Amino acid sequence: QAPVVESGGGSVQAGDSLSLSCAVSKRISSVYTMAWFRRSVGKEREFLAAIGMNSRTYYSESIKGRFIIARDGLKNTATLQMNSLKPDDTAVYYCAAKTSAPLSTGGWREGYDYWGQGTQVTVSS
Repeated sequence: QAPVVESGGGSVQAGDSLSLSCAVSKRISSVYTMAWFRRSVGKEREFLAAIGMNSRTYYSESIKGRFIIARDGLKNTATLQMNSLKPDDTAVYYCAAKTSAPLSTGGWREGYDYWGQGTQVTVSS
């Protein structure tokens, strides 16, 4: 079983909403931080949002107000609710997890040990 599995990607129209789900393997204990990233064609991987075990969240300014991250700490699952989607949101979306808590702003964006294979989101105009 892969350590992290994403689901929920697909093709939508601009303005639509889509929810992505992420599940971390039960073999990985004490998951503290879960996050979402994306990579568009020709671009570097981009951090989107993260959530800690205490439900504290941290968002990239690029999606703040449109995307919402949530988590079920007991089940080690997380979701990314994406609203008002734009063609520029087209990308492969990745979920990541780590057992440590962010100690600084950078800690939300970096240091993830477990990654999923990604799920494609395509937004048409």
